[in-house]
Formats: sequence, structure tokens, C-alpha cells
Amino acid sequence: MRSFRFLSLFAAAVLAVAGLAAPPASAESAASSPKKGVSAANVAEVTAALRDVGATWYYTWASNPQGINAPPGVEFVPMIWGPGSVTDAQLNEAKALGRTLLGFNEPDLPEQANMSVEQALDLWPRLQATGLRLGAPAVAFGGDRPGGWLDRFMQGAAARGLRVDFIPLHWYGSDFSAAATDHLRGYLQAVYDRYNKPIWLTEYALIDFTGPAPRYPTMQQQTDFVRRSTAMLESLPFVERYAWFSLSTQTSPTGLYTGAVPNDSGVAYRAAG
Repeated sequence: MRSFRFLSLFAAAVLAVAGLAAPPASAESAASSPKKGVSAANVAEVTAALRDVGATWYYTWASNPQGINAPPGVEFVPMIWGPGSVTDAQLNEAKALGRTLLGFNEPDLPEQANMSVEQALDLWPRLQATGLRLGAPAVAFGGDRPGGWLDRFMQGAAARGLRVDFIPLHWYGSDFSAAATDHLRGYLQAVYDRYNKPIWLTEYALIDFTGPAPRYPTMQQQTDFVRRSTAMLESLPFVERYAWFSLSTQTSPTGLYTGAVPNDSGVAYRAAG
């Protein structure tokens, strides 16, 4: 999760990204694709936003829903965030609340789970012992890179006989043009070709992290990308699930909803699937 990295920039950035409210939630019905999900935090009117967006699943970067009261039929997917989360309490909670388990969050970043490949491999049998369907650690970048963090983890898992059922990925695009969707498609395809396992895109958005401070798209750029990218993700058979970062503008300037009201990109995501 990268939201805490740029929450301090929210006040300035949200005016550019989330300042234009879209028509009321009742203006059009949501599409409910089995692929479409969201990352969510327990903020004001999150239940109404979850219902309106038509997500069929959500996660909170934790082993429990963090107090979110999700609408009926919206699946919660637990996560074991980092090494401190590998406890009997959190593993048992995940087993009781979910059918699928997400592995460590951005272990390749010091400000996130910050784990060596060996540490992740040593802890992996405890996640595997839950019996849940299990997603690999979600690297921040370079999932297709030979010798990268994910590549070394997958090689180590194979050598140790450990189970990895699918590959969660994060992707943030610094190119806000129409080419962004093809950049994302290329990355997903490269990771799938390398590991031949289903892909979950559990965080994605247009955010440029290459400068001293994150740079965000305009609302029109974000909305166009949401439309193009969701159509692409729905069309790829090896992409099992995807989740925009994030549901609420209180979590990220790239959020889809302010309270229960979608912005233009929220309306586009609502229509996806």
C-alpha cells in the first residue's frame, strides 16, 4: 500500500484529481464483474461506496475488514501484510474470514513490508498452512525482471516445494497518455509469460513517482485510463481480478469516491465489467 506515502499531498492534489463530482450514484447502475474489486479503508460512507461501485471483492491490506461493513455478496480478501503479521492470531483470522490469502505487501520497498527474499521464503510455510488459495508477495515493480525480487522468490519457492497459486501485482503509470493501457498490458503479459500463473492486479493507478513528489493525472486523463484499462483487464483471460487504487479520495488523490458520491473516474469504474 502506498497511500500513507502521499496522504500529506492530498489537500493540494485532490483538487486536481477528485474535485469534480459526478452525477449522483443513482444516475446509472453498476456493473458487477467477478474480476472487479477495490482496495478500501474504513472511511465515511465506505459501505455505500462499495455498494455503488459494483465491486465483487475488496481488501484492506489486513487480515480482517478493519471495521468495514461490506454489502452482502462482496467478498473480503485478507492479506498478511509483512513479517509482523505472521502471527497465529492474524493467520487464524484470515483463515476464518477468507477463501483466498494475499501475501506480503511490497516486500521490495523499505517503507513497506521491507523483507528479504530469504525471510519471505522462511515465513511462507505458515501462510501456506492456512490452506487458503495463496497469492505471491506483491512487489512494487519489476515483477517481470529476471533476478528481481519476485523472480528470486518464485525460484526459491519452487526449490523448497512451496505453493504459490497466483501472482498479485502493483502498477503505477507515469505516462498519462492513451499509451498507458498498453504499458500496463505489456507488464501483465510479461509476468504471465514468465510464471504462467493467474494474475491479480491488486493496486493500479496513474501516479508518477519519478520526481521529488508524486505527480497525478487530471480527472479527464484518469477517467479515460479507467475506461480503457478496465476494458483491457476484462478481456485478458489470465487476469483473474483487479483493484483500482483506491476506492476513496480520503485514502488517495486517485480515489473514485468522495463519501458515497463517485467522481468521473468512479462513474467509469462503476460501469466496468
